[in-house]
Amino acid sequence: MHIWVDADACPGPIKQTLFRAAQRTGISLTLLANHSMQVPASPHIRFVHVEKGFDVADNAIVQRVQAGDLVITGDIPLAAEVIELGALALNPRGELYTRDNIRARLNMRDFMTTLRDTGVQTGGAAPLSNADKQQFANKLDSVIAKHLARKP
Repeated sequence: MHIWVDADACPGPIKQTLFRAAQRTGISLTLLANHSMQVPASPHIRFVHVEKGFDVADNAIVQRVQAGDLVITGDIPLAAEVIELGALALNPRGELYTRDNIRARLNMRDFMTTLRDTGVQTGGAAPLSNADKQQFANKLDSVIAKHLARKP
């Protein structure tokens, strides 16, 4: 398993949780973003700087991801793509996207986009709460534990 992070919009506390998990488990973690960022010096953690542009980081993740990998993203279309490739997708609030729920998430995203395009004010996502951070950490631990249990 390799963990890929769509790091442009990933909240700082979530990155910190991921850094600790990579250090603790030895699972490789790669953050991709179109702006520079500091990552801990570690053989398990790496940063890839991609060019600026629409979906450049997303496309770089799709090109690199393999079946069984984990992608951290709040981008629902990216999550759908990596799920089709056999990877897992987890959003920064701790929701695991699956083949069973991704279509509904895409439909809701498209519906909300249509509303905004017609001028309806839909508001944004609520700020990341402590409960969200804990839910993310719990789900990440669960996914990693399942992966480690399958290793020979």
